Amino acid sequence: MTSLRRLILRVCASLRWLPPTVTRLTLGWVFIESGWGKLHNLSKVIDFFRSLGIPAPEIQARFSSSMELLCGVLILLGLCTRLASLPLIVIMTVAIVTARRSDLNGISDLFGFIEYLYIALALWLAAYGAGPISLDAIVAKRMDRDERPAAR
Repeated sequence: MTSLRRLILRVCASLRWLPPTVTRLTLGWVFIESGWGKLHNLSKVIDFFRSLGIPAPEIQARFSSSMELLCGVLILLGLCTRLASLPLIVIMTVAIVTARRSDLNGISDLFGFIEYLYIALALWLAAYGAGPISLDAIVAKRMDRDERPAAR
């Protein structure tokens, strides 16, 4: 039983790169497509924001669409992932509070919203980072190497 446990732990440890990578690629792609689509249909997005009572819909629609696209690209690449996750959390929170408010009758409804899932995934990325297969990891390794004192 001990050897089976060790094998399972070894296999799981060798796959630690997989969850952050799949999360980044999925979330990044979703927001790239969403932001791109909104930027190419801004008049519809502005009208929708106006119908929700969002202040300054012309500015907010451009801003949120641009942030979805930009942050989606950054997350997909794994560059500034923790920082790029934060605006998406805010955008999805606003989406729940405005566009999905009438569908929210209890906590179980919230857990069923795709926007909530995006918030949960973005929170995970913000807390734990992009993972070992990312530009963030490359930058961190380079910074660590540059900070080491030179050998004498």
